[in-house]
Amino acid sequence: MGPAPSTGAAGGHPPRTGFETSDGARWTSLPEEQDFLAAVDHATPRVRVDRIGVTQQGRPVQLARIGAPAPERPQDVRRGSSVLLICSQHGDEPSGREACLTTIRDLAYARDRATRRFLEHTSVLVVPTANPDGRAADTRENANGADINRDHLSLKTAEARAMAAVIRDYRPDTIYDLHEYGPTVPYYRKDVLSLWPRNLNTADAVHREATALSRDFVGPAVQKAGYSTGVYGIWTDPETGDPIKQVAGDGQERILRNTAGVKGSVGLLVETRVDPLTDAEKADPALNNRRRVHSQQAALDGALAFLDEHRHRVEAATTWARLAGFADRGPVYLGGADNDPASEEQTLADPPCAYRLDAAQLARTKGALALHGVSWKRDGDGAVIPLRQSLRGLVPLLLDGRAGYRLTAAAPVRVCRGVVGGGNG
Repeated sequence: MGPAPSTGAAGGHPPRTGFETSDGARWTSLPEEQDFLAAVDHATPRVRVDRIGVTQQGRPVQLARIGAPAPERPQDVRRGSSVLLICSQHGDEPSGREACLTTIRDLAYARDRATRRFLEHTSVLVVPTANPDGRAADTRENANGADINRDHLSLKTAEARAMAAVIRDYRPDTIYDLHEYGPTVPYYRKDVLSLWPRNLNTADAVHREATALSRDFVGPAVQKAGYSTGVYGIWTDPETGDPIKQVAGDGQERILRNTAGVKGSVGLLVETRVDPLTDAEKADPALNNRRRVHSQQAALDGALAFLDEHRHRVEAATTWARLAGFADRGPVYLGGADNDPASEEQTLADPPCAYRLDAAQLARTKGALALHGVSWKRDGDGAVIPLRQSLRGLVPLLLDGRAGYRLTAAAPVRVCRGVVGGGNG
C-alpha cells in the first residue's frame, strides 16, 4: 500500500521539507526538520515526536511514533505489526532521511481508507536523523569519529544508546535501516540494494520473513517504480548476473540489521546508489538527488505492503524467536553467516548456562546490558547472567571471551541450579 501524499486528515496544509521546496536542489536542514516535525506533531493525534537522546554537540535524536492514534506508551505498540525506521545513521547518506520525513507526513495527513486501516493495525516508529552531528557535517561518522552502525553491541555512542533503548522498550517486529552506497562499475551498480540479517543467531522464522521482505516486497516495489535492484555486498557478473564476489554484508553482529535479527526482529538494510546514472543527472545534481530519494520511497512502499500483508506471519516469527531463549537449547554462533558456515571454533555447541561478571566487569558493562535488555542476577559484588532469557543468542556475543565484539570476557558458568532469567540486581 502507498499512503496518499497530499490529502489531509489533519487541519491546514501539510508541511513540506526543505528538499521538497527546493525540488531536490538541497537536503532538508536540521532546523527545517525540527520545524517540519513540530508541525506534523501539532496537527494530528496520529503522530507524536519525542527526544530520545542528545549528541555530543547537543543536537536532539528524535523518535516519531505514528498510528491511529499514535502509541502513547511502549505497551501500546501493535504486536506483530510494528516497524522502526532508522534513517541516516551515516550522516553523508541523506536520501533515506528525506524519504522518512515525507513518510511521516504522508501517513499523518492521508485520508484514504487504506492508510487509515493500515494505521489502525500498525505502529510505525521513525528515527528521522539517527546521526544529527554527522548530517550537519555531511560525514559518515558522528562528532566523535565513530561509525554508529558498528556500535550496536558496545553502545559507546549516544546515538546507538538511544536506538538501543527504543528497541528494548518498543520491541519493534521489523527494523528497517536506510543507507546509500557508492557503486563499483560494472559489478555493483544497482539502483537499490537490500540485505537481511545474515547472523546465524537469527531465528529461522525471522530470517525467512526478512528475506521475504527483501525479495518479495522491497525488490518488486523498486522494480515496479522503474529501478534496478539486487543484494547488498555481492558483486555480480554483468553478463550472466551470477554472484562472483562478496565485498560487504557479512554476519557481523554489531551492525544494526544483524543486531535486529539476534534480538528477534525482522531486520533489513536498504542502500540506494549515490552516483549519477545519466549525463542529465551529472549536469543537474537535483535530478540525481530526486532519483535517490524516489528510489528510497519506492523501497519503503514495498516495506509498508509487507507490514500489511505479513503481519500475522511476522507476529508468529518474532514471538517464537523471543520466547525460544527461555528453553536454553541449541548452539550459539560467534561467527559465520547464512552464506558462510561457522567453523568449529566459532560454534558454542554446548554453551555455558551463564556467565559471571566480577564487580569491575559489572560496573563497566551494566549500562550496555541494561540498554540491551539483558537480565542478570546479583552475585556478591558481581553478577551472573543466565542464558535462559529472551536474548539468549546475544549474551555470548557480549560476554564470551571468544566473541569478536564482546563487552568483556566473563567467566563461563557450567552449573546453574536455580539461575533463571529476570531481574537486574
